[in-house]
Amino acid sequence: MSDVATYFTSRLPPDPRRTVLWQALWSAYFRHVVGPDDTVLDLGAGYCAFINSVRTTGRRLAVDRWPGFVEHAAAGVEARVGSVTDLEWPADGSVDFAFASNVFEHLSQPDLVRVLNGLRNKLSRRGRLCLIQPNYRYCSKEYFDDYTHVTVFSHVSLCDFLVANRFRILDCRPRFMPLTVKSRWPVHPALIRAYVASPIKPFGKQMLVLAEPRRGAHAADDAG
Repeated sequence: MSDVATYFTSRLPPDPRRTVLWQALWSAYFRHVVGPDDTVLDLGAGYCAFINSVRTTGRRLAVDRWPGFVEHAAAGVEARVGSVTDLEWPADGSVDFAFASNVFEHLSQPDLVRVLNGLRNKLSRRGRLCLIQPNYRYCSKEYFDDYTHVTVFSHVSLCDFLVANRFRILDCRPRFMPLTVKSRWPVHPALIRAYVASPIKPFGKQMLVLAEPRRGAHAADDAG
């Protein structure tokens, strides 16, 4: 068994609550930020719970270096086994919404720069990048319970990192959602929708950042 397969077996075994979670998050948040004909790319798709929940007439693309993820992709999802640092395969300008949940903390900063450089070429003129991942400021005690975490970000440092790599921040939610579905709290669609809508999120330890490549006058500012 490969290292990545072992990781999924020991750290991330299948859990039907993930499907409930991402379908509810699609209804509560993502359907408002993903266009009806957007081509969506899921980086590090895992069990494909997010990309399977996406409703679009555009293409649904998913990449993960875990070969087993292909078995979890729904009909119509184009699954590719490979590293998220290798984004040569989508056509330039073809991706309208790139998404990564709990991925960036597993990569070194040089690899993250490669991912962002690749995405700038692949995102369309309206293309955006959405990241969800643990916010170190609110989960420092649990952060390295995952032995594959190598890079630390808070909502402040992640936004600064994106800006330093020529992205513009559109939305930053420091406490978007709880850290994991593996808790004593029920995972129910109504509770998830209420939590996303609530301005008070006492258990929120995962952040959400929405960004886009700096374009036009903003890109000219970079060049200047």
